[in-house]
Amino acid sequence: MMDLPRDSAKLCKSSGSGRPLLGASGMCCIPQRLGQMDICKGVVSLATAAGAIYLLYKAIRAGIRCQPPLCSASPICVARLAIEREQRGRDSGELRRLLNSLECKQDEYAKSMILHSITRCVYLLESEASTCTNDDIMLVGSMLDDKDNSVKIQALNTLKAFSGIRKFRLKIQEHSIKVLELISTIWDSELHIAGLRLFNNLPLPDFAHPQLRRVMPALMEILQSDYILAQVQAAQLLSNLAQKNDLLYDILNCQVHSNFLNLFQSAQPGSLLHEVLVFAERLSEGRSSPHYRAVKWHYNEQSVHEALFGDDSRLADRLLALVIHPEEDIQIQACKVIVSLQCPQDVGVRPSCPPSHSCFNNAE
Repeated sequence: MMDLPRDSAKLCKSSGSGRPLLGASGMCCIPQRLGQMDICKGVVSLATAAGAIYLLYKAIRAGIRCQPPLCSASPICVARLAIEREQRGRDSGELRRLLNSLECKQDEYAKSMILHSITRCVYLLESEASTCTNDDIMLVGSMLDDKDNSVKIQALNTLKAFSGIRKFRLKIQEHSIKVLELISTIWDSELHIAGLRLFNNLPLPDFAHPQLRRVMPALMEILQSDYILAQVQAAQLLSNLAQKNDLLYDILNCQVHSNFLNLFQSAQPGSLLHEVLVFAERLSEGRSSPHYRAVKWHYNEQSVHEALFGDDSRLADRLLALVIHPEEDIQIQACKVIVSLQCPQDVGVRPSCPPSHSCFNNAE
């Protein structure tokens, strides 16, 4: 055994209390104990690393189950899946994976992105979308109750995509009341566009008519807003509703702003101008029908009826100016409105169109 230095030997023999402080055998055990400590540290480190790896594995596995494939957000990838399906004749499974991931607990951004990808898949993988079930529609519809507006908007877009498949229309119509509530209570142009596009692609059921009467002022406000895309969609929906006998008076008696006729100015975008002219034509045809004329109606002084057809209306001037509009379809539609104002629609009772009370009679 190696000799200890002289001073160390003294230290080993005694301490201040007379007891041996550290013997030669104690010095010999130090390397052994250090080795044991290193082994323990290694075991602890190894166990810690193994635990971390296991937790990481669980997180990755959960992510694989609940998160959509990264490529699903790309329209190019979805298009490629559609092409491959046509070539191979079998489903890609992408739409089903996305719907399954939507069932998992996700944050608002993830839900919004998943719904966006589902919408693309429904359009590009229609055969796969046709194999979905009513439960899938209900799952998407449940996203309308999400607190985040972006999720609601994407859910509306997804429902609109599914509405192109006939067998889902009745199930989607069950959400009509909820969609009308969203449109009338949340002032968000993107949400308005998404909800109105859904309705313009889907016949509204009769059970939604009472709710439609309540939200008519909101629809009219959207029509008079400054967001062109929302205005166009609102005009299209109102034109369709104007053909419903039980809703016509509610539309005509709806209150509008004093500058309502500005919608008929040639400065308006052609898409909006065409739709409001169609709307005016539908209203004119409806109020001139025998069914509607059989009742004596009373209108609010600031109503749509008074703005368009009242004695003080300046609609005639606007229409005459639009007859020379640069766009041909605007010219044609303006002429259709003029004709509808001149000729009552009770064809069959009267063989021709006699002179009627119209603001155009004075103009002639």
